[in-house]
Formats: sequence, C-alpha cells, structure tokens
Amino acid sequence: MFSVSQDFAPPFKLISPFFILGAIFYLLSVVFIFFISTDNLSMLDTKILSFVHLFLLGFAMMIIFGAMAQLVPVVLEVGHFGVELFYAIWPLLSIGTIMMAFGFLSYPMLLPFGGVVVLIAMMIFVMEIFLTIKKVKKFNLVISSLLISNIFLFFGIIFGLVMALGYAGMVAVDINALLKGHVFLVVVGYIVVTIMGLSVVLLPMFGLSHGFSKKPLEIAIASVSLSVLAVVLSSLTGVAFLAYVGYGVAAVGLLIYFYFIYTIHKTRARKEIDIYAKSLIFAYSSLIISLAFGLIYLAVGYEPLLLASAWMIFFGFFAFVITGHIYKIIPFLVWFERFSPLVGKQKVPMLADMLPAKSSSAQFIFGALGVVVVAVALLLEDGTILKAGASFLLMGALAFVKSVFYMINYREGISQ
Repeated sequence: MFSVSQDFAPPFKLISPFFILGAIFYLLSVVFIFFISTDNLSMLDTKILSFVHLFLLGFAMMIIFGAMAQLVPVVLEVGHFGVELFYAIWPLLSIGTIMMAFGFLSYPMLLPFGGVVVLIAMMIFVMEIFLTIKKVKKFNLVISSLLISNIFLFFGIIFGLVMALGYAGMVAVDINALLKGHVFLVVVGYIVVTIMGLSVVLLPMFGLSHGFSKKPLEIAIASVSLSVLAVVLSSLTGVAFLAYVGYGVAAVGLLIYFYFIYTIHKTRARKEIDIYAKSLIFAYSSLIISLAFGLIYLAVGYEPLLLASAWMIFFGFFAFVITGHIYKIIPFLVWFERFSPLVGKQKVPMLADMLPAKSSSAQFIFGALGVVVVAVALLLEDGTILKAGASFLLMGALAFVKSVFYMINYREGISQ
C-alpha cells in the first residue's frame, strides 16, 4: 500500500462545501429525470445535455475536486501550493454549472458565460494541482495518473468552451466533431483516469489489501490514456477509424482495470461487506454492463443502447464509486478534525458509529433499484418506467443528502 499521512491535510471547513453542494446537485440531477421524455431521445437532446452537465459538473466534479483537495497533499506528502484557492472553486463551479444547465435548456446565450465561469474554476483547480505536483521530488503511479488526468481535463475544458461558443452561435464550429473528444477528455481522460489512479490508494487502505501487483493498473491507465488520444485525434481530423480504435482500446483498458480491482478484492484482509463494499460491487458491475451495452451499440447501432451505456457509467459507476467513498471519507475527516484531539481525554466514537446506517442503506437500495429500472426504461424507450426509476432514485438521493449532513454535523460524545 502507499503511505498516507494527514500531516499535510487542509482544514475540513475548506472541503465540506464541496461535499454538501455535490449532494445537493446529485438530488437536483435526479429531480431533472422526471422532466425527460423518452420520445425521440438522443445524446444531443438539449435536456440530456443539461442533465449531463448538471450531474457531471455539479455532482461528480464537485465531489472529486473536494476529495482531491484532501487527498492530493496527503498522498503526495507535500503541502498545497495555494490551498486558499479552493475557497473560490466551489462557488464558481456552482454558478457555472447552473448557468450551463439553464443555457442548454432554453437560454443558449448563457452557455459561453457559464462555460467561462466553469473554465475559471477548473483552471484554478488544474493550475493549483500542477503546482502542487511540481513540489514532489519523486513520481510514482498515483502522481503520474493525477498529472495525466489533469492534462486531459485542461484540454477537455478548452474543447467544452469552444463548443459552448459554437452552440450559442458566437463562433462557427462543428460541435458534433468536437463532442467525442470533449466527452472522452473529461469523462474518460479526467474522471476515469483519476478514479483509476486513486484506486491504488483508497481501495487497499479501506479494504486492508496487501500483496497485489500494480502492473495491471499501469497497463490499464496507459491503455485508457491512449484511447483518449485516439478519440481526440479522430475529433480533430475526422478520421472515424481512430475513434473506433479508441473505443476498443478503452474497453480493453477498463477490463484490465476491472481485473486489478478483482485482485485487490481477493487480497483484502477486511472481509466485511459494508455499505462501502456494496457500493463498489454495484459500481464495478455497472461498469461491465456499460461496456457491454457500448460494444453492442457499436455492432448494431441501436441508439437506446448508447444511452443505457452512458447511464450505467454515470449513475451506476461514477455515482456509486463516489457515494461509496463518501461514506468512508467524510467520517474519517470529521473524526480526525473533531475527535482526534480528544483521544485519551474522553471517550470518542469509532468511525463506524459516525455512519448513518438506515439512510446509507436506503440510499444504496433505492439508488441501485433506480439505476436498473431507468436502464430498462431507456432500452425500451418507455416514459412510465423511466419515471418509476426516477422515483426510486429520488428516495435514494434524499437519503444520501441526509447522510452527508448527518456525517458532517456528527458531534455525539463531545463534552460541551
């Protein structure tokens, strides 16, 4: 396992707004599903574009940025270059996300302005991470993956801003040509590579895994990175063959990554199947299903398969990887800041005591049911089933928001 030190950790008050806003945006994303119609649904539908940006920017990116504010200095064992910059990121990202969501829905002129606000937030993040990594004297797999993912994010932001300007009619650009590159740079290049790189730290730490080889992960990250480059080149040159090469290499890389996750799971000392383990099992199962849907779509061209594939990787994989880790990360951060100074002076809670058992279980059960039901609805193009799935997801999202506030505000046992 990699060594993890809390000596360089920033204060929790810096990070908590990212988690709170991320949970709220997750709830808003679920509510949005009720307003999506399955009639002639496509990836370029304005409601789908609004929904995707609300989910990815407001939920996934918000929580990843908050987690990275904590994990980057801890894992790299160097202090942040400018930790105060994170106080500017969450309000800018929130405002930009809302502007872009409304822009796609009915106010296209908001898109370039929302895109610029998001660009500023992300550039602050990327530059701060780059300058923090620059302080590291020796690179390892985690540092390399973070460097690669943030380079992809930088170019993904540029693609997105150009597309926003084109969508608003301010510049002449082929949006469809740039779309694949933008999606792969942000979703695969940043989010997936970041998750892959941090897996070698977080999964062994929370599962107490030892004795596994990191070689499959190295191959997986290299494969996925090459796939992103191939798809971006396809977007810029119009050579469709490169895109298909990229899809194939990405699928291979993700399968190798899945094998790596399996080896960590087999070598873990902690055998308990808690909410964290359940969330990861569902997340990685969703990843495999998403790959299957995507590959079948490439063979038959049935667009609902593409929508279902994207749904499974977003709400099945990303959402459950993130929420599963939230149930570990927030209690640890709260315990470290609020309770660790009291050790030896009074009785302090265990980390398990800080986890809301009922609401976390409700979030998992209703969330998992909702993901499956919505996937079926997309495949069948059935609006009634879609709303049924959204209802399950809404119950799960409300439970998740409750859990986040419960964990952040946990003070039981502190002497007043």
